Formats: sequence, C-alpha cells, structure tokens
Amino acid sequence: MAPHNIQDEGPADLENEPPGTEVRPPTPPPMSAKPPRVLIIGAGSRGRVYGRCTLQSSNGVVVTVCEPDPYKRDEYVRTFIWSDRQKPVPEGSSFADWRDFIDWEVRRRAREAAGEQGVPEGVDAAFVCVRDEMHHDVVVALAPLNLHIMCEKPLATTLDDCVSMYRALAPLQSSKVFSVGHVLRYSPHNIELRRLLLEDRAIGEVLSIVHTEPVGFWHFAHSYVRGNWRKESTTAPSLLTKSCHDIDIILWLLCSPARPGSSEPPHIPSEVASTGSLQFFRRSRKPKAAGNATNCLSCPAEPDCMYSSRRVYESARHQGLETGNTRWPMSVVLPDIESFGGDVEAARPELLRRLAEDYDATTPQEDVDARNWFGRCVFESDNDVCDEQVVTIKWDEDPLPAAQHAYADAVGNRGAKQATFHMIAQTKRQCHRFTYVYGTTGEIYADSRTITVEDFRTGTQRSYRPKLESLGHGGGDHGITRQFILAVDRVKNHGWAAPQAQREFIGCTLEEVIRSHAMVFAAEEARTGKKYVDWKAWWDEKIGAISA
Repeated sequence: MAPHNIQDEGPADLENEPPGTEVRPPTPPPMSAKPPRVLIIGAGSRGRVYGRCTLQSSNGVVVTVCEPDPYKRDEYVRTFIWSDRQKPVPEGSSFADWRDFIDWEVRRRAREAAGEQGVPEGVDAAFVCVRDEMHHDVVVALAPLNLHIMCEKPLATTLDDCVSMYRALAPLQSSKVFSVGHVLRYSPHNIELRRLLLEDRAIGEVLSIVHTEPVGFWHFAHSYVRGNWRKESTTAPSLLTKSCHDIDIILWLLCSPARPGSSEPPHIPSEVASTGSLQFFRRSRKPKAAGNATNCLSCPAEPDCMYSSRRVYESARHQGLETGNTRWPMSVVLPDIESFGGDVEAARPELLRRLAEDYDATTPQEDVDARNWFGRCVFESDNDVCDEQVVTIKWDEDPLPAAQHAYADAVGNRGAKQATFHMIAQTKRQCHRFTYVYGTTGEIYADSRTITVEDFRTGTQRSYRPKLESLGHGGGDHGITRQFILAVDRVKNHGWAAPQAQREFIGCTLEEVIRSHAMVFAAEEARTGKKYVDWKAWWDEKIGAISA
C-alpha cells in the first residue's frame, strides 16, 4: 500500500518557471486485473521519480526496491510500496543489493515450480536507476530473468558496454520490451514538435536544427563539479551523462523514420564534429580573495560567492534548506532530510557538518572518488568534464527512389541537412532547452513550453502550447513511465506481441538506442582528436554488424 499525493520530485528548475504556468498531470490509464508489477533498482532521485510516476500516471504498481542505504530503502518502501505500519511488509519488498534480489528471484521461481504454497508473486518489469557506471552489470545480470527493462540514461558509460548490453538484450526482443531513459521523446512538447516537422511538414523539409541545453550555473556546479558526474575517469564525459538525450532528440527528428516500425530506413548521418572543454570551473578562475581555502565554510570570499555551498544549499536563494525544500538537490546533499520533519533548525547543524567535509593531499584518491563533496570550492574540485561543448552533425542527400512519387522534389525528406547542439553551464535557465529549426518553407522556435511556427509561404505565425504534464522534463518523466508500463501491460494482460508493444508504446528500437549513444562517443572522439569523424566508417570500425 502506498500513500497518495506523492510530491513531485523532478529537477528543481522551478525558480525560472514563468508565472501562471499550468501543470496538468496525465490521467492514469485503466488498471488491468493483474497490473504490471514493478521493481525499482536504486532509490535515488531518479528511482523516486519513476516510483512516483508509476503511482500517479501508470497502470502499474511498485512492489520491490533494491537500495543499499537503509534509510532510503525503508523510506522508499513506506512511500511507494507499503505504508501500513500495522502489518508486516510482504516478503520480497526490499533488498540491500540488486544481486540479492536476483538470488531471491531465482529461488522464488524454484519454489513456485516445486508447487510450494504461498510463494510471493514475481515482478514483470525493472527500472534500473543505479549509478551510470553500474548500468551494464545490472542489465546484463537481469537479462536471464527475462523481465521487461527500462534503464535510466545513459545506457552505459563506454561504447563496448553499450554493445555488450545490446547483445544481451537482443535475443529477448521477441518476448520483452526495453526502454532507455531518453525522457525528452515523451514530453507532449517534443511529441508535438516532431508531429509538426515530420507529419505536417509545417516548414517543409528540415535544413538545419540549432538546439541548446542551458544546464544552469548552480545546477552544473552541483552535479558536474561537486557531484557524481564530475570526472570522466569515474563516470563519463558530460556530453554522455547530461546530454545524451539531447543527441537522441536530434536523431529522433532528423534520422529516425517518421513512423516507428515502418520499413523506411533511417537517414544516417555522414559526419560529426565537436569542440568543447572545461572553461570555467578550474583553479585559474578562483577569486584571489579566496586565498588557499578549499571549502566554502572556511573561505573568506564565501559571503560574496555565487557558488557558495551555504548560498546554494542552506539559504532561500535557490532551493536550499530555508525554502523548506526536501527534494533535489537537498535530498542528495542530506539524504535523510525528511527525518527532520521539516524542522529547519534541527536539520541545519547536520547540513553544515556535511558541507564542512573536505579532503586534502593526504586523502586517498579512492576516498575522494568514492563520494560527493558539496562544500568543496568549485575552483578547487577534481572535476574535469566539459562545462561547454558544441556538436555538429551533418547529413548528405540520401533519397529513396521508391518514395519519389510522394514528394515535390528529387530528395524528399532525405536532403542534405545539419544539426548543431550546444551544452552550456553558465546560464540562468536550468535545463529549459530551446531549439531553432530552419526549413525550406519556414522556421520554428521551440522553448520547452511554446512552439512558434513562421510560414514563409503565407507570412503567418502560429503558436502552440502543448499541455505541461509535470515539471520533470516537461512531462517526459511521466510519459516514459506511462508508455513503458502500458507496453508491459499489453504483453502481460492483452495478448500483444512484444515487438508490437515496443513499436506502439515505446516507439524506439534497441538499435536506435545504440545509435544515439554511439553518436555521443563519436562526437567525443572528434572533440578529443580535434577532427571530423566520418560516421559510416567510424560505425563500421567500432560497432559493425551489432546483431552479429
């Protein structure tokens, strides 16, 4: 049993939300007689988002969680699985380690096969929400259990691991669906943008896309300077950990067939280039007034620093303790923040104690790498991921002779085109992406809330405001959860074949997942090698026939 009115726990990008923004949560689909039973692996911020979206927007139920932190694990069970403290929690509701779940599930199936009475029902699907570098091991280990799987993005942190996961999952495609956390595909805004571009041809054929992800100055510092994703050696480049779903959106608009599952081949890019670096969050930018301080709480420049950990996490300036916020980022800095019952003064000493934690030259490197340092000076951190990057993807003409009758010219919708992606840390906006699309007969500006179409033929302008289902990726968090669980439900309860459910509800193939991740790795090779990468030659060399 789980309580209702689960608080929205998406990214805290609310401070820049326009006044009067209306959020209209989606209506959950009807429950089947045997609703899909969901396992959540990882009770961090994304695991909580998918738990909440499962309860609010899907026809599934969360029945099991795997989480090593005892407080997070118990709190997750109380919030999403079983809130009745008068009755014992059902067997198999929680595990400290995902390996423990797998061992238990193997034994559970053996007990069931032996005819034992009272064996708990198993799970149908798993959401994998552990740290990025763990995705490969968890998904490959789950594959023999033959579950439906949704893996948080990125799929994995190396190209080899992505291909290995493909090979583990490909044999299951006839009976199970798979999704990756490319949530931007599932927001009403982006669904409408794609419809306008590919179905209505509102601006003719696309010639160029310029897409920007403004991460937000303190958001980037939190996650990519002090947080989990600050070092390539322990996670991956920021283009992968932060922006892989932006690259995916570009390929979804310019590469994938207009209709999922159609026989039309994808329009494959011809080359990719990238430039970028760690420009700002480095020691050379440290204010001289800060002296030798490495921690905000002992820094003489702290009162005037916009990256002060006290300003970000304690004050009411952003989403800190004094705002009463118990969601991201506070739940990351102080995981047990809800145990203080909303008492700011009771929580303050513990918050400041954690912010005061620091390391020096005598601290073993493995200890530094093993955790976050949210009180560390952003100019003295060990971060090395790009805080600004540009990726350019080019397509050559690739007409389909059999489809010529449907178009007014010889190339159809497969003419030469280009996409430019820009990720930038130093912005006021937090993840409120904006996109310019230039076509043969018009142009579009889209800003995550509004889509404006300029028609050169008629001289008219028309604006669209797709419904905003939630503030978590514009409804994409709800959308991907709902669609994945609906696909599971159709296979489990309505006799659908998995490929049909994959096509109609998830709308993305396993090969598309690999292609968009591969594009990130190719862009990184172009950036670090200061060169253009020939996409086809690179693909053939690095991946080849992935189904082999």
